Amino acid sequence: MPALPTLPSSPVGSASSRAADRPRVRRWPMPHKPEDFIGAWKLVDWRIEYDDGGVTRPFGERAQGYIVYSADGTMTASIAKGDRQKFGIANARNAASAQKSAAFDSYFHYAGPWRIEGEEVVHEVAMSLNPDMTGTEQRRLAQFDGQGGLILSAYEDIGQGRSRHHILQWSSAA
Repeated sequence: MPALPTLPSSPVGSASSRAADRPRVRRWPMPHKPEDFIGAWKLVDWRIEYDDGGVTRPFGERAQGYIVYSADGTMTASIAKGDRQKFGIANARNAASAQKSAAFDSYFHYAGPWRIEGEEVVHEVAMSLNPDMTGTEQRRLAQFDGQGGLILSAYEDIGQGRSRHHILQWSSAA
């Protein structure tokens, strides 16, 4: 797996400070322009850094995915575990409940309009595999690494004064 760039200082602290030896992300002048995003991007890595220094990869080391930004202002994002189990039948509706549950747990998708606000790209979720995400805005700090890559990140409060930092690294699919 390629070395992952470090994001700017984290308000969470230790998770970002452990990566001090990795190269810094070069930031483009702000704000971003929509044309910087247009096209298809392939997932390189999705990791979550916790404020206690822990790091997880929700869909493992072999996660795969795409995010596509169109010029008409529509986006779609799909991420899957690299080792998803097949149903072994032609019609997924006939799969056992346990198989359907495993398929849901190993795949993530949402789509809808998108826009740029300064350093952030905002995804307006019009539809999602997770129905609770529909109607929400997903804000991502957007950074370009100067080598054809895009990094989208967001902090999430997980309660009891703790947070985690989602970091998704993408490369141009072109």
